[in-house]
Amino acid sequence: MRKTIFILCLVGLFSITANAQDNSSLPSRYKSMMEKILSKIPTVSNSPSSQLLDFAKSMLGTPYRYASSNPEKGFDCSGFVNYVFSNFGFKVPRSSPEFVKAGVPVKLDEAKVGDVLIFTGSNPKVRRVGHVGIIYSIDKDGIKFIHSSSGKANGVTITELNGYYKSRFLKAVSIVE
Repeated sequence: MRKTIFILCLVGLFSITANAQDNSSLPSRYKSMMEKILSKIPTVSNSPSSQLLDFAKSMLGTPYRYASSNPEKGFDCSGFVNYVFSNFGFKVPRSSPEFVKAGVPVKLDEAKVGDVLIFTGSNPKVRRVGHVGIIYSIDKDGIKFIHSSSGKANGVTITELNGYYKSRFLKAVSIVE
């Protein structure tokens, strides 16, 4: 999409310079047209959360590896979250149970992109921390989070906060203020 808009902008600019000598009213029309096109291009956020998630997304598909925070070997859930935040200078725990004391607690309905979600292990009846992930998106359909899963995905993946994960949800914390 961005490439297409960029190409359209270049074509428009070349047209302006080519026709500027022939018709003085054309440049103002092209300028107006280009302003309309450029106004529809979404602004790219350079916020810490946006950069953090772009970095996290670059690791999609990295395999799951128990007790690892090495992208060349794979990640467990807390190794992935630790690796992502550490690359931006944030000091976060290496072990998922330690995330209970990390950051600032937030209510799930007030959580934002980049916050950490804390879950039980695979058995939701045992209310002990066993998994963490980073909120990837929030929209009308709900929350999606990026995490390293030992389950079916077997690696870094993006998952909906659905019934299964909602039953395991314990807490959300904000690391990036």
